[in-house]
Amino acid sequence: MLEWITNPEAWIALLTLTTLEIVLGIDNIILISILVSRLPEKQRQSARILGLGLAMITRILLLLSLAWIMRLVEPLFTIANMPVSGRDLILILGGFFLIVKSSKELKESVSAVEHSENGLVKQKAGYVVTLIEIALLDIVFSLDSVITAVGIANDLPVMILAIIIAVGMMMLAAKPIGDFVDRNPTIKNLALAFLVMIGITLMAEGFMFHIPKSAIYIAMVFSVIVELLNIRMRKNQAKHSKQ
Repeated sequence: MLEWITNPEAWIALLTLTTLEIVLGIDNIILISILVSRLPEKQRQSARILGLGLAMITRILLLLSLAWIMRLVEPLFTIANMPVSGRDLILILGGFFLIVKSSKELKESVSAVEHSENGLVKQKAGYVVTLIEIALLDIVFSLDSVITAVGIANDLPVMILAIIIAVGMMMLAAKPIGDFVDRNPTIKNLALAFLVMIGITLMAEGFMFHIPKSAIYIAMVFSVIVELLNIRMRKNQAKHSKQ
């Protein structure tokens, strides 16, 4: 069980997988930040931690069901000479849900709709629903990374340790990112638009159209840099107007 510790290839695989999980987890952090933003302030941090904890458990459970995961890539049926597997169905349905969810949030954000919780029962329901949404969407986000992990590493402990390390680092980054998104509504709108794009990408993957995620991340980084410049400009203008 611990033979991998003395294997240099296992350590290289651990580093590779951890990096992969962190990079692929960026959209996950953004999604969690937006979902928990509708909760009362005092519940947000616990929801972030529990949400990421559920994400970690979900990914480990997926790894522990390797045989089932690998069967997901086998065709279930064919549509117009195009084979459709269980993985494809999950990506299509998950992508569609992400597009609908993010588009609804984006519409409400642009319309300046205020979200308020009335009563403890409603707050608890919102809290539980938010955690369920995080857990379900993480299955969609993590499916490809888990399948990739199976191809990179041969040792199950290495794969599980990579997930634990990556999620731990994501837990540290979740609050600063979430607070920054909450303070800057335009960044939130940009993040929601990014999630819509991710949803489209997931659906495209499900229909066998491959869109490089690297291109999407580059576009997102460029957009964020431009928006940060806009935020800085607005602050400078506000400062000068007060003088």
